[in-house]
Amino acid sequence: MPRAGLSADRVVAAAADLADEAGFENVTLSALARHFGVKDASLYTHVRNLQELRTRVALLAGAEMIEEIAQAVAGRAGKDALAAFADAYRQYALRHPGRYAATQIPVDQSLVAHSPALRRTAEITYGMLRAYGLGEPDLTDAVRLLRSTFHGYCALEAAGAFGAPRDVRASWDKAVEALHTALEHWPREQAHDG
Repeated sequence: MPRAGLSADRVVAAAADLADEAGFENVTLSALARHFGVKDASLYTHVRNLQELRTRVALLAGAEMIEEIAQAVAGRAGKDALAAFADAYRQYALRHPGRYAATQIPVDQSLVAHSPALRRTAEITYGMLRAYGLGEPDLTDAVRLLRSTFHGYCALEAAGAFGAPRDVRASWDKAVEALHTALEHWPREQAHDG
């Protein structure tokens, strides 16, 4: 019988908080059991295993992150939308380092298909990029460029790896401006018919 007060959602939320406090790699069922004052076995009523728990944290974090990004880009287009998207992404990554780390793990594509938040992520990201006149396969390439740039910058910033005296925010703004320029002058590729 499930322990009173525990639910899958509560366990996942606690795991997300633990990820931010101790690091995503330190989220374990034993650590959560200690947090709730229960035995490890009590949590198996709510999650099958550590992999499922971590996947659910990733889905939770992805939903939170895209909600913040969606609010930031609402009513914007082009460079304004790109800057708002980038800033919301960076703020979430720096404010929630463990949750953000969870969003970087591979997630089973069958779960993605059933996740409204992950579908919304694609809709918002691709919608923003369509303002640059991009179609496939260029859209996918552009998404990969943005994701790798944003992730790399945030990971380096969080690790304190930018040692030059230049203001980190000023460099971020310049990087977003450079991405805007790249998107405006994208080397378009024609889709190939099968």
